Amino acid sequence: MLYDNNPTINDLRVPLPDSVQGSPYTAEAVNEKSDKHFYIESYGCAMNFADSEIVASILGEIGYSSTREMEIADLILINTCSIREKAEETVRKRLRIFDKQKRRRPGTLIGVLGCMAERLKKTFLDEEKLVDMVIGPDAYRDLPALISNAHDGEKGVNVFLSREETYADISPVRLDESGVLAFISIMRGCDNMCSFCVVPYTRGRERSREPFSVVAEATDLFQRGYREVTLLGQNVDSYKWSSDDKTVKVNFAELLRMVAAISPLLRVRFSTSHPKDITDEVIETIAGTDNICNYIHLPVQSGNSRILALMNRTYDADWYKNRVDKIYEIMPDCTISADIITGFCSENEEDHKDTLEIIKYSKFTMSYTYYYSERPGTLAARKYEDDVPLEIKKRRLAEVIEVQRQLSYELNLRDIGKTYEVLVEGFSKKSQTDLKGRNSQNKMLVFPSQEGINPGDYVCVKVTKVSSATLLGEITSQHQ
Repeated sequence: MLYDNNPTINDLRVPLPDSVQGSPYTAEAVNEKSDKHFYIESYGCAMNFADSEIVASILGEIGYSSTREMEIADLILINTCSIREKAEETVRKRLRIFDKQKRRRPGTLIGVLGCMAERLKKTFLDEEKLVDMVIGPDAYRDLPALISNAHDGEKGVNVFLSREETYADISPVRLDESGVLAFISIMRGCDNMCSFCVVPYTRGRERSREPFSVVAEATDLFQRGYREVTLLGQNVDSYKWSSDDKTVKVNFAELLRMVAAISPLLRVRFSTSHPKDITDEVIETIAGTDNICNYIHLPVQSGNSRILALMNRTYDADWYKNRVDKIYEIMPDCTISADIITGFCSENEEDHKDTLEIIKYSKFTMSYTYYYSERPGTLAARKYEDDVPLEIKKRRLAEVIEVQRQLSYELNLRDIGKTYEVLVEGFSKKSQTDLKGRNSQNKMLVFPSQEGINPGDYVCVKVTKVSSATLLGEITSQHQ
């Protein structure tokens, strides 16, 4: 699936529930006995979606239930993304709609959460006067106090970036209605200073969550019927935790094995990986563990080494290709996807051709593609001129999308006649007579439903037809 600068698509590159993809996600039913309601929309990355589940839990503790009807909400929240300019434009439009609702229902509070909160707090509070509260990603525990102060007429702000906060002790309220898929945040922040990226400034420094709390959360999810967890972090491969006395140390490969050991019926995915940190141990762990999915999202951003250096990606094109070669050597049936930015500062046509070439070389099954959008405060904004005209950025983006579309189709054609184990996620978006689910390689399959097959079941599906984004097939058997 290819996305053209869509602000509501996750920047952590894991599939979101249908209610998240392509539209703001709104929560439902937390504390049904409450007469206070909150309405929340989440934009941007999967980490934002996971954070909204933490917020829902905190609000439930103080007597709020969620609603999909903004008109009855006492509290309206928007969890924001600052990765690209279009995402910020979308949030501003939504805030003006929320402001109109507040005028119709005086007393309603409006809050901005997440990455935009830190960067644009003064704009929201003082200049545009659209919100009552601004809360950064590390300050959600302060929501009860900020809400109380806002009811007393005080504008509430907490955008403090913590070096310790992981929310490990908070049990998120799961907002995905399927009850099959769940996100688990294993770390927060990022220490990679990619020149184009605002995340280190909006989410702070990297810190890893205690591993046993991750295993406990995954165990609880499995016991409640969930059958797939995605371990989330800005760069999961750099996960590292040690006990206070340094006698126990856990790296990402070890954490993967700990979560996978809960049950062979629990699928484990993860995102996102930085190419410089994905080790042979991680690749071998995936290859040697049946229920860790054979899929790696490995953002490349550009196929040109000069541009990669300007992006401060800490690897060149040949180094990236060597990592790809190693993945396919250890796991021949693995699939790889990527993030790609077109039109970065000073990119020329030869640089662009290198990007088209690396897509083909790496055999990406899909790519999340964007044209470069300068972010204030980043290294690129301070040091480099955004000198590629917008029409050229868009033209190059279209070429990347077309190359990827054709490659995805060609790779999918190879799957015709193969049978895959698929975790049923629910009904297809296009038909209530067809089910959908993904295989270990993260490819979406659609197939006719059968009596007795429900979300959370594992079925074997034989592929009979394909498009560039989807495999179509028929159930051959069911696994218990």
